[in-house]
Amino acid sequence: MPLDDPSNGLGPGFHHTPPKDGYAWWYLDALSEDHRHGLTIIVFLGSVFSPYYAIARRQGPADPMNHCCINVALYGSPARFAMTDRPARALKRDDVSITIGPSAMRWDGQVLTLDLDEVAVPLPRRIRGKVRLTPGPMNRRVFTLDAAGHHHWRPMSAAAKVEVELEHPGLSWKGHGYFDSNWGSAPLERDFREWDWCRVPLKEGAAILYDARRRDGTRQQLALRFHADGRIEEMPVPPDVTMRRSMWGIRRATQSEKGARIVKTLLDTPFYARSVLETTLCGETAMGVHESLDCDRFAALPIQLILPFRVPRRWV
Repeated sequence: MPLDDPSNGLGPGFHHTPPKDGYAWWYLDALSEDHRHGLTIIVFLGSVFSPYYAIARRQGPADPMNHCCINVALYGSPARFAMTDRPARALKRDDVSITIGPSAMRWDGQVLTLDLDEVAVPLPRRIRGKVRLTPGPMNRRVFTLDAAGHHHWRPMSAAAKVEVELEHPGLSWKGHGYFDSNWGSAPLERDFREWDWCRVPLKEGAAILYDARRRDGTRQQLALRFHADGRIEEMPVPPDVTMRRSMWGIRRATQSEKGARIVKTLLDTPFYARSVLETTLCGETAMGVHESLDCDRFAALPIQLILPFRVPRRWV
């Protein structure tokens, strides 16, 4: 992914254009200081979980720019979820901003600001307002997730501050957050069977675990400590821990020094679960965000048939 931009290579790289059948996404999550609220926002070019993009890929090489999306999930009370697939004409962008439909994300060199105006499903309720993420030192290091070099991950800020000011629903809170980017030249389900990922804020910095089970039978495991000064330290991978499955039966696993447990399930779908977990890393017991993805389930025809109820498409 090109990293040259007006912020001397330290910006998010919004000018990246995925190839046919590929994708790029920018992800942020946050938990409030009292753990009562949380959110996840993902800006997709080539929405990897879009049933419409999956259909287009089956018919031949598909244009990722014709399936862009800003996914917003609010956790706590009230909880809302929006993930509207949009065509290329809904997309505008430059080196420091992306606009998809009525929502936008922009980077001013110090703060990432999201102006949100989405409609939730299944009940059509508005998600409107601002989210600001102030990162710590921006990381430039990129990790390759598969042997063929199709999939890449850049954890830009593992320990960030987040401010949420929403008009609809009326929410205002501050908390700790995270910001990264993934991009690839092939669908996820082509190269992965499943993965587990988690990020945990520490007293100083944060820890991140990535455990990807590849389609070829190999496994990619990363255990990283992000220091407050921006340094990244590769750590020995802690022992595997299996946690309780989600209501949809998604396997949830992680690595921990002294065991781990699911504190709360934030999002539970037939192929993906996002949770709050309590774990021990770097000698500290703390709570963080965990996700599990089952690519075989996502690719299954019954799942593809029900996804449009959660992922509507706007054609204009």
